[in-house]
Amino acid sequence: MKALLDTNVIVDVLQKREPMFADSSKIIIAVADNRLQGYVTSKEIADIHYFSRKQFTGQEDTDKKARQIIEGLLQFLDIVDTTGEDCKIALTMENNDYEDAIMISSAIRSNMDCIITRNSKHFKTSPVPVYSPKDFLELLKPKDKHFDEE
Repeated sequence: MKALLDTNVIVDVLQKREPMFADSSKIIIAVADNRLQGYVTSKEIADIHYFSRKQFTGQEDTDKKARQIIEGLLQFLDIVDTTGEDCKIALTMENNDYEDAIMISSAIRSNMDCIITRNSKHFKTSPVPVYSPKDFLELLKPKDKHFDEE
């Protein structure tokens, strides 16, 4: 199954945000274990880099540390390019959040099976199914017993 992961799912794990950390980390582990094909958009990579640098503010080599995080994520996450056409299509969508509309457009073009986000209210207009990490894990429980073990 091909899942486009929203930035908030990844940042929950990187920053160990509670109470979201547990479910989001299970999603990331499933991707790393090749039980789920995980994708992020090219714009999300820049956003994750930004949040990572911010997390290391006041420390030495903040950019280097942020780049190492990106390198680590790209060991198991694939990138969906954001095209100019995605941006144009997103402008025509009835969605109050333009960034999320771009994600929806990219997900459609890339034939994603779903989008996993904690912010499902911004994805109400998505023709691609949208799940919270918790709901996605519930959906997969009968199919993949490993999700219960983590």
